[in-house]
Amino acid sequence: MSASEAASGEREIDPALLRLLVCPVTKRPLAYDKVRQELVSRAAGLAYPIRDGVPLLTLDAARDLTDDEAP
Repeated sequence: MSASEAASGEREIDPALLRLLVCPVTKRPLAYDKVRQELVSRAAGLAYPIRDGVPLLTLDAARDLTDDEAP
């Protein structure tokens, strides 16, 4: 982890790992949101958190992307 990542609390995910990970619901690739530290599945409408560098790819841990939409 670089000094800037440590200062901001953000970590980079290994690109090789990102190419291997898929959404557990749709089996489609995930997009990395560095700011929110999440892996996003637009197809499923879910975002999976990354905690201490470990992606939590469970439905219990996932956040519904519709929560981001304003009424």
